[in-house]
Formats: sequence, structure tokens, C-alpha cells
Amino acid sequence: MKTIAFNFQKYLSTFISSSKRLNKTMSRAPAAAFSFQVSSRLNGLDKPTVWHEFSPLAGEYNAVNLGQGFPDWDPPAFAIEAMKEAVDPDQGRNANQYARSYAHMPLAKVLADDYTERFGRTINPATDIATAVGCTNALFCALQGMISPGDEVLLLEPAFDVYIAQTKMAGGVCKFVPLRSNPEKTAEMSANEAFVLDMEEFENAITENTRAFILNSPHNPTGKMFSREEMTKIAEILERHPQVTVIADEVYEYIVFDEDKSPHISFATIPGMYERTLTLSSSGKTFSATGWKVGWAVGPPHLVHAVTSVQQWVNFSAPTPNQDAIAQCLLKAKEPYEGYESYYKWVAEEYRRKRGLLCDALRSGGMEPIVPNGGFFIMTDTSAIDLPEKYLEEKTVAMPTDPMPRDWALSRFMTKEVGVTAIPPSAFYDTVNVPLAKNLLRFAYCKGDDTIIEAGKRFKAFFSDKN
Repeated sequence: MKTIAFNFQKYLSTFISSSKRLNKTMSRAPAAAFSFQVSSRLNGLDKPTVWHEFSPLAGEYNAVNLGQGFPDWDPPAFAIEAMKEAVDPDQGRNANQYARSYAHMPLAKVLADDYTERFGRTINPATDIATAVGCTNALFCALQGMISPGDEVLLLEPAFDVYIAQTKMAGGVCKFVPLRSNPEKTAEMSANEAFVLDMEEFENAITENTRAFILNSPHNPTGKMFSREEMTKIAEILERHPQVTVIADEVYEYIVFDEDKSPHISFATIPGMYERTLTLSSSGKTFSATGWKVGWAVGPPHLVHAVTSVQQWVNFSAPTPNQDAIAQCLLKAKEPYEGYESYYKWVAEEYRRKRGLLCDALRSGGMEPIVPNGGFFIMTDTSAIDLPEKYLEEKTVAMPTDPMPRDWALSRFMTKEVGVTAIPPSAFYDTVNVPLAKNLLRFAYCKGDDTIIEAGKRFKAFFSDKN
């Protein structure tokens, strides 16, 4: 696996300089009488985020950045070749002009075949699939197409921050239900057992104004994969609330580590749920091509129409060459790869191995990883770390509460003094539930082996000196 350290450093340098310019611009008072304000729908969404704070901080202190979740290596060779073929007129793929707004048909047909097999029902490529500029764009279009001002969207915490922002931009109201820590939690428990959804609490959060529920499995940032039993209980609750549509975010569907004991299950396959479930996914995580931004929505025509009705007035279509390349990749990924039955098997095993490397690194620093069952993030118990009081007294523009939450302060401490950057999970909680994250940090293992090993060395060097 070839890493791309040079390109990453160039990206990081650009990110840091642009973030500094953003912070300086936002703090500068207008010099003239001209008055401008961003739209009220962006109220609170235009300030610097956790990403604006910690990526530049990592660069400033030359820290190993295990914060942001993107791979630091190239896509597989067959994906690069697919992109070359997509843009080469001699290949006859006709992928250099606009695609149909719903989806580039070659990709729609491949996806229809895949989901027909997975869902056990016929998926029509012309009406049941919409492609988008990544899963984030698909979600944006879905929420804009489904949510009216005042409608409520149910989110499980910790929740990917994009869910919150996009709900608000659609005029919706976020209703939060936190995944609770298992009261019988032990160090041996995986994320599946350590993070628990209280079904009574979940149903109590549903009101007559609830219009959507976003279910992310494998879950970011915990790595929890919802079991068939859990999904069935959720479905039983939703049957009592027919006004609720489910948006199932499944972008980590192929990064799972025990297909026998903890397989990926699509919520749309739970009896009675297909007609009210829009399934979202993308290619970026699977093929280490996050910059290609090809995502999709799959479901019954009435839900897919909500996506395409918005997209036709926003970006019209996702870039055709990117869609065409991913259509080829999805077929190629089923073939034997690097000694494995398929590319999918290989990528899951590669991430399982990296998960092990990072778990070892974290333990060397006196932390206890909550081992994920899927995805490429690890939530880690940091309660054994003694955090200097001065870090709790710091103030930053992006911090979610004042005083600064412990996890936020701890991540700053880790970056400055240990030389390793994580993301504080309080960024993924509503203000009232921020205390649930106080003893947690999120680390990403979608990084090169050398990067993870270096983080382990820094943990060991720093914390062994303290003991």
C-alpha cells in the first residue's frame, strides 16, 4: 500500500493557512457602513468547527494526526485505471459530459444488481437509485426533500456533526437520543456491547412532529454495528409511528471485522421497513478515494424522488467520469485481490489489522480502546489519564461549551505535549449531553502503519515517563 505523505502534508499546510485566514476574517469588524449577514438558516453553523481547530493545531505542534477520517494512501490500482478509462474517449465509455440527473446509468445498473441481491427484491436502476456528490450530498438532498420547517429529525448520539448541520439547514429540529454506556461495561467489551440504545428512551423522543430518523451502522464515531435484534426492536417502535422515514447511512458497510458474529445488516431488509427506508452509501471509504465524492441513495421511488427533486436544482448530477469509474470499481471489487476472495475481503482485513495496531498503541499510553466492530474509528476510555488543570481553563472559538469539556481539553493536551491528535467526541453531542464524552477520545486508524506506530512510540515515551 503506497502512502502519499507529500500530498497529505501539502493538503495540511493549505488547510492550516486557510483556517488561520478564516479565523482572522471572522474576528475582524467591518470597516464600512455596508451591512451583511449570512442567512439565518446558518445561525451557529458559520463558526469554526472541531476540524478548524485540531487540524491546524496538529500541524503547529508537528503531532501525529489521528483525527480526521480519510486514508493517507492511494486508491487501488484498478480504481486508478478505471478513472483513466472513464475519461479516455478511445474506451467508448461516453463519460465526459453531464450524466442524467438521477444517476449515470452504468453505475445505476451495477448498484441495482448489488442491492437487488442484498435486499432480496428487484431494484429498478431508473427509479430506485440516485447518485450524488458523496453521501454528504445525498443526505443534504434527502433532508431538503423530506423536512419542512419545524419537523423533527431523530439522531443517535454521538452523531456525525453533518447530520446536525444539515437538519438545521433544512429548517428541521434535532432531537437527540444518546447511546448509553453499558452499566456492566468491561474492558473486554466491544463497541457493540459497550454502547447501548435504550429503546424506551428512543420511543419517548418520537413526537407527532418527528419526520425522519437517521440510523448510522457501522456507526461513526463508536464503531458499533446494530444487530438484527436491535434493528427489529427499532422497527417495532417505528411501526407505531408511521410518519417517520428512516435514512440509513451505511458508508462503512464493507469495513466490518466479523461477518459471522457481527455482520452488516441493512435496515431496509427488516420486515416492513423497505418502503420507509432510504439507504445511503458511498465509494470513498471503501476504495480509499474520498476525493472522488461518489455517493448514492437507494430505496422506493417516492423516497428517491425526494433526493432527485432537490439535486436537479443544486448540482444537477455527480461528475460523470467519477461515477463511471466507480461503476467499474464495484464490479472489479468482487474479483480475487491480493490473495483474498475479493477486494472487499482484503480491505476489511487490512482495516482489522490496522485496528489492532492502534489498539496496541493506545494501551501503551494507559488508555483502554473500546474495540470497534466496524468502520475505522476507535472510541477510547481516557479516564486513567491525569489532565493538567490549566488545559481545562483554556478557551477556543470552536469549543462546544464553556468551561471547556474535559475531552476537548485532553485532545489539546495530547496534541501539544504528547504529539498525537485525536478528535474530542463532545463535538458530536448536543450541549446537554456533552458530559457523556468527558472520558472519551476518537482516534482514526485509516492511516499508514508507520503513522500508527509512531503514535504508539509517542504514547509510550510520554506516559512511561509519567509512571
